[in-house]
Amino acid sequence: MKPHSLIAGAALAAASALPAHAQTGLSAGVEAATDEARRGLSWSENRGVLSADAAASLGPVDASARVVTTRGSSRHGDADAVADIGLGTGWNLGAIRVRAGGTAHLFAGARGKMDYGEVGASASFTFGPLQLTGGADYAPSQDAIGGDNLFVYAAANAGIPATPFTLVAVIGHSTGDVNDPVRAQRLRPGGDYSNWRLGVEHRTGPLTLALDYVGTDVNRRDAFGPFADARHAGDRIVGRVRFGL
Repeated sequence: MKPHSLIAGAALAAASALPAHAQTGLSAGVEAATDEARRGLSWSENRGVLSADAAASLGPVDASARVVTTRGSSRHGDADAVADIGLGTGWNLGAIRVRAGGTAHLFAGARGKMDYGEVGASASFTFGPLQLTGGADYAPSQDAIGGDNLFVYAAANAGIPATPFTLVAVIGHSTGDVNDPVRAQRLRPGGDYSNWRLGVEHRTGPLTLALDYVGTDVNRRDAFGPFADARHAGDRIVGRVRFGL
């Protein structure tokens, strides 16, 4: 499938997953970033990317799609783009917001089968401008990722009162079993590792400007094979500009 066909299909998927009357709540956006950093790892060879996203909901059920260029990422078999298609639900338990869902990661232009899926759950607590979240995402054993993968994380974001600025902090850890040592390097280059992110966002109407410091404790000496891409797992600054509708 060509990248532009994947982008169009993913954008339609989130909308068509719900009845027409639910699409009145459709949200969407486009973004440019200096890197596609996920869990501290670059998914775009540490190069600039463009992305588009859409989301819709019906009662407690929501569907989303995001497509981003991956610039021939060696981590994902030289893929040109990835579409993340998600379906989830959430509910309140007193002051706690609980969410569960699943995501399919579909790669365009990749050599070999790179697609994989994962499920996740999280719980959030909001107090004034502060929100605390803890959660886990689990990818069951799949050939494309050489085993299974568990990512656990904690996050906090706080809006600065009377300003358009929000501070963000995230820490996570990735672990899992290995069936194929080469393929497992995609999501865990060098083995189990931890990652972190510290950032600031400036929101004015539909425009968001963000600057993040991201990093990992990946041991590059233990990373190997064509999917590890350990060169792009170190500390760096990522800038983002997003326009949302």
